[in-house]
Amino acid sequence: MHITRSQFIQVLAAATLSITGPSISLAQAQKKYVFVTGGDFAPYDMTKPDGTFYGFEIDLLQEISKRTKFEYEVRQMAWDGMMQSLMDGKFDAIIYSVTITDERLKVVDFSLPYTSDATSFVVSKESGIKVPDTGGNVNLAKPEAQVFIDSQVVPAFKGKVIGVEAGSTQLDFVKKYFGDKGVEIRQYVGVPQAYQDLQAGRVDAVVAAETSTADFVAKNKDTAEVVGPGYSGGPVGDGMGIVVQKGNSKLLNPINAAIKEMYTDDSLKKLTVKWFGRDLSPHL
Repeated sequence: MHITRSQFIQVLAAATLSITGPSISLAQAQKKYVFVTGGDFAPYDMTKPDGTFYGFEIDLLQEISKRTKFEYEVRQMAWDGMMQSLMDGKFDAIIYSVTITDERLKVVDFSLPYTSDATSFVVSKESGIKVPDTGGNVNLAKPEAQVFIDSQVVPAFKGKVIGVEAGSTQLDFVKKYFGDKGVEIRQYVGVPQAYQDLQAGRVDAVVAAETSTADFVAKNKDTAEVVGPGYSGGPVGDGMGIVVQKGNSKLLNPINAAIKEMYTDDSLKKLTVKWFGRDLSPHL
């Protein structure tokens, strides 16, 4: 059964309603927690020349730590193998723009979502690819999404090459809707490598989180553009959350309590506006 983002928020929010006041510091007496990120997904997480991490998720983690009073360190790792390494207990949590999906919830636990990011396509302006904008996100959990994609999107990409991050929900998306429709799907270790090939003309389009595609277009206005609407639900999931091992409530509960506080005091909204230029915070 598909779990909608609103249902997911309501369930986890209800579970954390009793975690208030001093209880938010459940993780206080624990070891220093190790969080991993890729450090290469602007503006969520980036790396300075000296190796320092910065970005939306780094600020978010700092704020959560301040509220829960746990200590942490951030390490860098490639996405490939990151989920398995978490399940193997090699670190405590992932904060790397990981989308909440039904399939992932079978093997790991997620925090409350901290953004409601959708998926979108960015193309070279010379590609000639045009997709009508619906004026809002296309919900892939609804039957009419298939009609729109088959009639409007697939024809625009037929014979083209789409770059996508391996192991991502975007890969699940393009495999499902474009895999046998005359579209070549090229996988990359990370989204930055896909963007490099887009600039070099080796792919015609890249599919990624819309905040990432928007950030890329803002830096490459003369050569790149986002086409069509955003896509949410279904294979691309319902928002992004921090990932922990299945059953690790000792870490997850205080994280959820902190994020819920940030919902209610508007600090999460302010943080998304700071990094994305608009409110991407989920709403209860």
